[in-house]
Amino acid sequence: MDYAANLAMTLPEVILGVGAIVLMLVAAWGGQGSTRAISWAAVAILAGACVAVAGPASGGGMAFDGLYRADAFAGFAKLLMFPAAAIAILMAPGFFQRTSGDDLRPEYPVLILLSAAGMGIMVSAADLLTLYVGLELQSLAAYVLASFMRRDTRSAEAGLKYFVLGALASGILLYGISLVYGFAGTTLFDGIAQAYAGPRSLGLLFGLVFVFAGLAFKISAVPFHMWTPDVYEGAPTPVTAFFASAPKVAAMGLAVRVAVEAMGPATDQWRQIVIFAALASIILGAVAAVGQTNIKRLLAYSSINNVGFALIGLAAGTPTGVSAVLVYLTIYVVMTLGSFLVVLQMRDADGQPVESIAALSGLSRTRPGLAFALMMFMLSLAGIPPLFGFYAKFAVFDAAIAAGLFPLAVIGYVASVIGAYYYLRVVKTMYFDEPAPAFGAGDSKLEGGLIVVTAAFISPLGYLLIAPLSAWTMAAAQALF
Repeated sequence: MDYAANLAMTLPEVILGVGAIVLMLVAAWGGQGSTRAISWAAVAILAGACVAVAGPASGGGMAFDGLYRADAFAGFAKLLMFPAAAIAILMAPGFFQRTSGDDLRPEYPVLILLSAAGMGIMVSAADLLTLYVGLELQSLAAYVLASFMRRDTRSAEAGLKYFVLGALASGILLYGISLVYGFAGTTLFDGIAQAYAGPRSLGLLFGLVFVFAGLAFKISAVPFHMWTPDVYEGAPTPVTAFFASAPKVAAMGLAVRVAVEAMGPATDQWRQIVIFAALASIILGAVAAVGQTNIKRLLAYSSINNVGFALIGLAAGTPTGVSAVLVYLTIYVVMTLGSFLVVLQMRDADGQPVESIAALSGLSRTRPGLAFALMMFMLSLAGIPPLFGFYAKFAVFDAAIAAGLFPLAVIGYVASVIGAYYYLRVVKTMYFDEPAPAFGAGDSKLEGGLIVVTAAFISPLGYLLIAPLSAWTMAAAQALF
């Protein structure tokens, strides 16, 4: 295949990479005054990357001698990640303008673009080295984003914790990659699958464990979740919304591809790891969230909890299971972005962020529309019908039962009841407690419009999308098998 054809297949990442470099040069010459223009240009570049996913990059095939795979699975993941990244850019101006001491700088959208390029490489990786390069590109940008508010000690702490623990996880992953390469003799996923299909090797088994341990950190699955609450609380709210959505899809997509393509013949071995991580994440995410008083920390444990449910679909190890994971991620991303858009509206009369759950007291009387939207997001995250979040959990449980994992589905179902408690506690605070001081008036029509759109998606209207969403996710899942 010639070089032009390779570039055509990697066009989404090319657009993001070139766009980020150009915007960085514009920022260097334009300074602080160019921030608004660069932000909108970054959103346009992400839109262009989405168009490219549906263009030459959608044809499928291998690029750069098997290092990169363009297929329906990667395309679906990118069409989830890139819009989520764009929303994280759109959320930022209002937040930084209202936060004293830190104005939005033009580097913010550039870092989002670089992170998005890394995420695109992650879900298209067909080789362990491509996997690692994409993952590190995404992570390095994320470390800076976490500590973006330089004058805020919480943000600096979040960035430092994320960097130190991320470096540890990268070392674990790299050690696993070296073991797999040493015993398989190749870093290509197809060759690794052939090695796992042959005689069982203790070295390959250890490599599998270390690789999944490194990936578990990136999706914040238990027991590698320790960074999530502190980073989510300390990072700026638009950054937290970004962390909870797009990189989560990228890491989960990468884990699915590695499990199915590279280590498919060893399904019985990695399924045990996935089942443990799924149940531990569901239970710890539910129990640890009960005592939280900060809404961002609560949503951090909610993300851990929801990763556990998505892993139930992966544990099935079937096309139906992978399809259920993609359905779950789609609905989860919308619910999460909607929740953080509401959190952005939580600010006092001076415009400063308010993050305590107690501040939501009586919100139904002071801001009834906002309270109703947050109630929808909380109940949908809990999986309570008739909201669309119920279907997400139903899809992964149905896939697990179809794969013969009935006990896993039952335990997951029972554990979901625990998680419903802290979601309902938020609803109770808004509707039954005495009113706290009212939040400042909402002044962003863009944020309000995004809240309406996300709330409509997770409402019962979302069930109208089940047929096309199921067909699309199944086609994406089949690309891995």
